[in-house]
Amino acid sequence: MAKVKTITDLPVVTEVVDPGTAKLAGDYVDMLQIGTRNMQNFTLLKEVGRVGKPVLLKRGMSATLDETLMSAEYLMSNGCHQVVICERGVRTFASHARNTLDVSIIPALKQVSHLPIIIDPSHSSGHRYSVIPHALAGIGAGADGLIIDVHDKPEEALCDGPQAILPDQFSELMCLVVGICNVMGKKIGNQKVLEDANQG
Repeated sequence: MAKVKTITDLPVVTEVVDPGTAKLAGDYVDMLQIGTRNMQNFTLLKEVGRVGKPVLLKRGMSATLDETLMSAEYLMSNGCHQVVICERGVRTFASHARNTLDVSIIPALKQVSHLPIIIDPSHSSGHRYSVIPHALAGIGAGADGLIIDVHDKPEEALCDGPQAILPDQFSELMCLVVGICNVMGKKIGNQKVLEDANQG
């Protein structure tokens, strides 16, 4: 990861699952991620919080809004002052998708917290055909960003191939996101990069 970061000059996020590796990971990446299954692993949250790097906190599959915010508060109480919440779907009775994307949590969280919230439309459904509609629903509900699996040969991907969208689909999605944000009067972080990509 350190080599990729050096070559591309792109920020790197990695998931930490072992409290003992939190500091080491923090030496090489820009942001640490707490996966959905570890949202309430308080030993891990404590060690990740102490690293002092920004943290992407994925909501647990059955976690309430309050439980999610308590995990974020635990990170902050241990020294992490930049937490981003990620909605990646909750467990329901639905059989048509891996999880159910809960877009209702986006405006609810914004009513009670200053923390940014992004969505993961790839893991919420597990199906490529759902990624773009879910992403647009999340942006329309006020999400601050997206985390999406993209692969040029998803059938050869080592994992998550069925939910990875193709690069041209990602480009199409970004055009649609810009349109929705413009309608909503929402500023996009680096709009020039998106505009250049859309023209290229």
